[in-house]
Amino acid sequence: MKNTTYITFYHIKYFIILISYLVLQPITGQIFLNNPSFEDTPSDATTPMGWFECEEYTTPDILPGYWGVYEEAVEGETYVGMITRENSTFESIGQRVSETMKEGYCYEFNIDLAHSNSYSGYNKPIKLRIYTANNKCDDQQLIFESPVIEDEEWQRFKIQFTAQKDYRYLLFEAFHKEGWFKWKGNILMDNITPIIHCSKA
Repeated sequence: MKNTTYITFYHIKYFIILISYLVLQPITGQIFLNNPSFEDTPSDATTPMGWFECEEYTTPDILPGYWGVYEEAVEGETYVGMITRENSTFESIGQRVSETMKEGYCYEFNIDLAHSNSYSGYNKPIKLRIYTANNKCDDQQLIFESPVIEDEEWQRFKIQFTAQKDYRYLLFEAFHKEGWFKWKGNILMDNITPIIHCSKA
């Protein structure tokens, strides 16, 4: 009888621990992106594996090796380049992350950004905007706007935000300034780290 009681108690304790882990894991664990360093075969007008383009009829480039861009990747072999144009169009990409970013929780991750001075005429410096959303390619919450990136050397930026709702998507957008812009510019992106929880500001 003692052995039966001990085994029952042991299994209850194990069950409680298991349930606690499953409940807390999405809160305490990391949230991952698919192909966060944009690894793929270098190609123009091609979206890297794991990502989708979000502007109709326009796609980013997998670099280096095209459009006169030969900077080395900061992580892996390739990175992505996005442009803005004189006709006010721009490029953006996104993806669905591994776990929901929960309303009211603070999150952070890093990204490396650079600029090319020889992007086939699209050489002016621009910004990067990052949004979270519930749907593919939506821009519901702006979580980061970089300064104008002018340096060809990679710079690391920390993005920290508190989710206003439950979100599952990220959108990365080439951007110049408010309103209709006519600016032939580029921005390079690489090495996005996993999304982790942070302390609220």
